[in-house]
Amino acid sequence: MNLSFQILSDQFLLNFSYLWLIVIATTIGIIIGAMPGFGSANTIIMLLPFTLAVDVDVAMIFMVSLFVASHMGGGITSILLNIPGNGGSAATCLDGYPMARKGLGQQALVLSFVASTVGGMVTALLSIFLLPYIARLAFYMHSVEMVVILLFGITLIASVASDNMLKGLIAGFLGLLIGAIGADHIYSTPRGTFGFIELYDGVPLIAVLIGVFAISEALIMMENSSVLSDAGRQMMKQAGWKETWEGVVMSFQRTWHMIWTGIIGLIIGIVPGAGASIAAFVAYQQSRLYSKTPEKYGTGIPEGVIAPESANNGCASGDLIPLLVIGVPGGTTAAVMLIVMTYHGVQLGPRLFIQNPGLGYGVFITMLVAYAVMLFTTLPLTKYVSKLVLIPTPVLAPIIIAFTLVGAFAPRGYMFDLWLTLIFGAIGYVCRKTGFNVVALLIGVILGPMLEANVMRALRISGNDPWVFVSSPVGNVLWVALAVSLAIPSIVQWRRNRAASRAATA
Repeated sequence: MNLSFQILSDQFLLNFSYLWLIVIATTIGIIIGAMPGFGSANTIIMLLPFTLAVDVDVAMIFMVSLFVASHMGGGITSILLNIPGNGGSAATCLDGYPMARKGLGQQALVLSFVASTVGGMVTALLSIFLLPYIARLAFYMHSVEMVVILLFGITLIASVASDNMLKGLIAGFLGLLIGAIGADHIYSTPRGTFGFIELYDGVPLIAVLIGVFAISEALIMMENSSVLSDAGRQMMKQAGWKETWEGVVMSFQRTWHMIWTGIIGLIIGIVPGAGASIAAFVAYQQSRLYSKTPEKYGTGIPEGVIAPESANNGCASGDLIPLLVIGVPGGTTAAVMLIVMTYHGVQLGPRLFIQNPGLGYGVFITMLVAYAVMLFTTLPLTKYVSKLVLIPTPVLAPIIIAFTLVGAFAPRGYMFDLWLTLIFGAIGYVCRKTGFNVVALLIGVILGPMLEANVMRALRISGNDPWVFVSSPVGNVLWVALAVSLAIPSIVQWRRNRAASRAATA
């Protein structure tokens, strides 16, 4: 893979010559990223006539800019309304929304934007200079390794349910059961579909996401006159540019936190099919695990916003690496990009970096430019966007329901999905009112089907030999890391209790 200063400089000049297009694409991406159900893949599909009509370099600049912007945009509604714009932003709700309720929504938005930018830019730079080595990770991440990575994410159920472990685990297992609905991964036998053909592909994630978060949150909002507490409302009314600067300072005080959680997103993103949801939840779980104050997670702390947002955007680079290096798309949006590049006659895989290295490395240059553009365009807007929470809930809640129901209908175009979304909205409302954690439920729905698919695939390949799960050197390293991760909280708690007892007897 030939990389030279000339290639990089040419690509930077090309991107700056199309800066106007990057601004348009990032604006569209942020808007659709903040709207549940309107993903980047669907938007690019709608705009296929444009991407097929222009040169492939221009098409890639547009698609990549829109793609990374949608990752950043998802955090806006997660923070302000407790409604994730996409699966990768769901973990941001855990601390972003509590910050907004305290009147710190402006700072939380700045944390989200800066973490997204730093995570995205650091991983894009790593991808440029370490691409040949990073790409090899995809060859070592098979079903066994994916099982362990998914278990990292599922252990977050215990973390988010720490206030009431029993109810949290019940919600998590309910999510796993909902994720099992549909045709099984080996024999395609329908399970729990109740005869509805619309459920044969499984319960649509968008319906669950919008139902348990958006619809249920809107119903909860209707019970109060405002999203904010009284103190938070007063703080938001007085907020100005000083709060934006506070958010910037808070972000860069945690620079290393943004970097290492972004790298987690990059590594997970490289695995085809893993996606931003896993990356965000795993990064949040690891951030909480190694924190000196894990008990503060979920109450509205900066690290709880930084970790998932940085990983979510770090995953964007990882998603595109297998597409460029081995011709296998890492996600839905990457699959649409594959269609466009194939139409233009681009040969993906190792030959791409021999025949057209500028296009291969240009993807990551576009990411750098797009993130820089977004940072300078979004930071000044945080002062105004954060005021959204000042809208009275009798006005805000119906608007949320109307927009999100459109988002639930858009991906598949089935009326069935609307009814399903309302059902999950009722489930989410009951869960919130009775103290069952909806995030734990969502983790089960997202990660459960992936875990089952990888477990079954590993067993089928090995002839149903359970020892296959400890047969991989990389997998065994991950098993040890998982065991250490699970043991550390208990060890830390034991040491704290011991120190407290010593202090009491002294």
